[in-house]
Amino acid sequence: MRAGGSQRTTIGVIGFGTVRVVPPEAIGEEEAKRAGFPDRAGLLAFLGRRAAGEVYRIELRLLGPDPRVDLRERLPDGAELEGIRRRLERLDHAGRHGPWTEATLRAIAEQPATRAAELAAALGRERLPFKLDVRKLKELGLTESLERGYRLSPRGRAVLASLSGGGRVPAPPRTRPSRSPRREDR
Repeated sequence: MRAGGSQRTTIGVIGFGTVRVVPPEAIGEEEAKRAGFPDRAGLLAFLGRRAAGEVYRIELRLLGPDPRVDLRERLPDGAELEGIRRRLERLDHAGRHGPWTEATLRAIAEQPATRAAELAAALGRERLPFKLDVRKLKELGLTESLERGYRLSPRGRAVLASLSGGGRVPAPPRTRPSRSPRREDR
């Protein structure tokens, strides 16, 4: 993390203000509570269990919602759809294992809420590179991470239908999963 940077989280995009090293004894009671600990003693106990190293004070601020949330609900018009298709072609050409975007979208559409390891195996891929590729699709607003696995967004279903020549794309699952994904399940 560096001052001026940002990161997407489950609560939205957070920005990093000042980042500086502080000695643990300089941490006050209120700072410990703002960091999510019941008191200073709890924070110091937590720090005591960690490997040796420096303690950083990082100023955080909420910048706003994750823009991908709105993006995945927005259906692309003709020009935007063509731009997405070109982007998918570039991703396919840049991939180390040949074209993968349509097959990945189709696998997610046909098996929503399926663990990444299972989807990757079905496609003859390794789990970690597969997950990195799904993140690229997520950046385009085409997929959404679930508590377990993924699903296509409305935008992703529209794009897949256009790639498939108007072919049938499975409907989304009827239940809405929790918004707090567990990384080990994807």
